[in-house]
Amino acid sequence: MSSTTTATATDAMVSLEQDFFYSYTEEPHRSRRQAIMKAHPEIGKLCGHEPLTKYVVLAVLILQFGTAIYLRDTPIFSARFLGLAYVIGATANQNIFLAIHEISHNLAFKDALINRYFAIIANLPIGLPYSAAFRPYHLDHHKHLGVDGIDTDVPTRFEAVFLQNVLGKAFFATFQILFYAIRPMMIKAQPFTNLHAANLLTQLGFDYCLVTLFGWKPLIYLLMSSFLAGSLHPCAGHFIAEHYVFEQALSADSDAPTETYSYYGILNKFTYNVGYHNEHHDFPFIPWTRLPKLRAIAHEFYDELPQHSSWSYVIWRFITDDRVALFSRVKRKPKV
Repeated sequence: MSSTTTATATDAMVSLEQDFFYSYTEEPHRSRRQAIMKAHPEIGKLCGHEPLTKYVVLAVLILQFGTAIYLRDTPIFSARFLGLAYVIGATANQNIFLAIHEISHNLAFKDALINRYFAIIANLPIGLPYSAAFRPYHLDHHKHLGVDGIDTDVPTRFEAVFLQNVLGKAFFATFQILFYAIRPMMIKAQPFTNLHAANLLTQLGFDYCLVTLFGWKPLIYLLMSSFLAGSLHPCAGHFIAEHYVFEQALSADSDAPTETYSYYGILNKFTYNVGYHNEHHDFPFIPWTRLPKLRAIAHEFYDELPQHSSWSYVIWRFITDDRVALFSRVKRKPKV
């Protein structure tokens, strides 16, 4: 390797540690999608809705409602209440978060409007209205990956500066669900639509009925489940694993490091295969059940990409590794 190349790589590493890594090239997923379709045109047949999704959602709703009602007479700070909230509740609500993610791409039903309203039903165990606001922000994340002021998945400079040490990163990892809830509203507020109103009124009506019939503890269980789902929980590792830069070498044909990582481990069984994240960004209209087949067909495009083997280790490394921080994201300037 020449000294010039070494210096460039060193400069990239320093840039990542002190600031976001700014890219002036197009995000990688569009061009890779085109290359994959040219090599494997049969992949187009994998697109379309997945009928199984609605049944999985309904099963998880029954599990969460049943557990919440079961705990109606259990002390909140007892081992049983907290243990079930962490093991069952957080896992189930993370599953629901990612069901809403699937539904946001119209992958549960053929009809787009049915997907919108089914997402509101799926939202019920979360305890707070979420689905209507999530979809526009998430579609912006796909269309404008890393674009400053549009992709609200990227931390703000304020977050990155004030949470850059071990304690700050531990705080972020513990309360990241709150950052993901508040940050979008601070960066890019949405207009309040009829769908937002339906989401809000349906959720408030459900919460009222739950409290009226069974007391406050079932609702507290659901809210605690949502918080823990986005805290120090193995499944919550996907939030950090997906787009934080862990390998600082520049990726091929780009001026930036790899900005999307996949994970192929067992936790995909609980999370709609969201670990297949490069595959999902390349083909957002292929449902969760067919992402493994996409990778199997086009494996030559994915085998050499950096990947994670453990979401739990991702959280640990994010907190303890000085080379990974909230600045470890690829950003792009918005087009004028």
